[in-house]
Amino acid sequence: MALNCEIVPWCRFARKNYFYPDMPKNYQISQYDEPIAVNGYLEAPLEDGTTWRVEIERAHMEEDTGKLTHIGSETGRIHGATTSLIDYNRAGVPLIEIVTKPIEGAGERAPQVARAYVTALRDLLRALDVSDVRMDQGSMRCDANVSLKPRGTTEFGTRTETKNVNSLKSVEVAVRYEMQRQAAILVGGGQIIQETRHFHEAGYTSPGRTKETAQDYRYFPEPDLEPVAPSRELVEELRQTIPELPWLTRKRIQQEWGFPTR
Repeated sequence: MALNCEIVPWCRFARKNYFYPDMPKNYQISQYDEPIAVNGYLEAPLEDGTTWRVEIERAHMEEDTGKLTHIGSETGRIHGATTSLIDYNRAGVPLIEIVTKPIEGAGERAPQVARAYVTALRDLLRALDVSDVRMDQGSMRCDANVSLKPRGTTEFGTRTETKNVNSLKSVEVAVRYEMQRQAAILVGGGQIIQETRHFHEAGYTSPGRTKETAQDYRYFPEPDLEPVAPSRELVEELRQTIPELPWLTRKRIQQEWGFPTR
């Protein structure tokens, strides 16, 4: 509700099937085509004093996976590692995944818009006491999807997903690097590979694994969990408990104390 989303009257869980050590039962409980919230937006304040409305496609519930730590490689990734450790302490913990719609028209400002959006989302979740939103500790994580398209066209190109970018600055740097990398490939006549990529603190991304499609996961309804059907009365009752949101607090203080907006 704080994301201006429509809370659906009925949703259900699905099994996302894949084989990877971070989920030893070989499927993840998630939501596929029937999420709990859809069609929202969040106003992201930019450094120049303007705001950018980031459209939110959906917010869905799922369980967290385990955490892998790779020992012996220069990058901390599995490539070149001699040992891999798995921490299952967070596996199965409920989380919310928030998916934005493509941010179109931002051009070279896209990295700043991405950072501003994640900043606004972090402030919102902290104000609502949903989480401590410590990106460095993984309680808030960001995957940055980047896709370029030629000017004047409507069809997006192949996208990449940079996983678990763990700071606000890194979000901006990762998006800018991927834009420049993809642009150089396309200008040179090459093709973008649909894949996940890893961000390095030195300011670049490296290839991960080929990105799966929804069909590869073979989603099907979760048989062990009932659908969730929040009543309109419950939704309105919860709406009344939302505290003053961060941007409203800033606006009120600016007006009451006469602070400049920048």
